[in-house]
Amino acid sequence: MIELTLQDLNASSSDITASALISSDGLPIATALPHDVIADRVGGMTAALLALGNRATRELRCGTMSQVTVQGDDGLIVLVQASPESLLIITAKHEAKLGLILLSARQAVKQMSEWIEK
Repeated sequence: MIELTLQDLNASSSDITASALISSDGLPIATALPHDVIADRVGGMTAALLALGNRATRELRCGTMSQVTVQGDDGLIVLVQASPESLLIITAKHEAKLGLILLSARQAVKQMSEWIEK
């Protein structure tokens, strides 16, 4: 069901190019990634971004981290905390509207919440 939700998420906007649910220690739980992208590598990088985001929010007294956004020349990477043990990663086109991507991400997390908790 999580993979179906990720596929629906990718199909919900032409701006979303990929998505995955990753455990907080970097293990892929479910993915909807292009075939040439290595899920384990994405998981490792996601775990590193999560650790940096958590440390930065603590050090700068910004509370608990809920999302990390990375913008490159050709696209966006958005990490959204899905549960204490997992996060949703979404990649999107450069011209994507971040607010709509975040709305789609939160809706996907809500749909997956019962399976994430198991």
